[in-house]
Amino acid sequence: MAFRDELATFYRRNGFGEVIGSRPLTVPVYTGCILVPLPNIEARRRYLEYHDLHHLVTGYSVGRIGEGEISAWELGSGSMFISPALGLMNLIALSTGLLLEPRRMWCAFRRGCSSRNLSTARARAEVDAGRWVTIDDLRRYVIERPMPRLPAPLRAAEFGCYSALALVLPSLIAVPAVVARLITDFTLGYSVFQAVKPKKRTDLY
Repeated sequence: MAFRDELATFYRRNGFGEVIGSRPLTVPVYTGCILVPLPNIEARRRYLEYHDLHHLVTGYSVGRIGEGEISAWELGSGSMFISPALGLMNLIALSTGLLLEPRRMWCAFRRGCSSRNLSTARARAEVDAGRWVTIDDLRRYVIERPMPRLPAPLRAAEFGCYSALALVLPSLIAVPAVVARLITDFTLGYSVFQAVKPKKRTDLY
């Protein structure tokens, strides 16, 4: 099956819609373990299709832990150096993964350190030009052709810096969003218990 057909199936299976890359103006994103609506910025739309191809190539899910893993993998494969906006989005998703499964985030980062990334301008152009036909073709290019590794202590220090930034981000983004939500809930007449009660989620993995 051609990778674009697999990508369309991936979108339908996960409830993302029929059109590849189609998304609303805002998207609900976990920062830490709090779901916050964030603007669907141009950088996100630019890299979204290639991010989703990374899901198919690596096998990481679209649940909270899976999004943390794919973000750690993308950081390991150099997303922060490709685009700071892309790296920031990865850090937001990484924050949730670190709170839930830190060891898996580290493993995904290490895997990314020896992988190629489809988010570079050259790789995106080659994807769009049809250089690779199937997901297996992409997987061989991205994962099965190991990249040179930097010294492990250096990459560990890099992951430590990303982790520290990722754990600071939720307080900068989520706290104002939670305050706004509480004000809205109180305005709508909810009790304190109803306003602070967390909603049960089924998308952990």
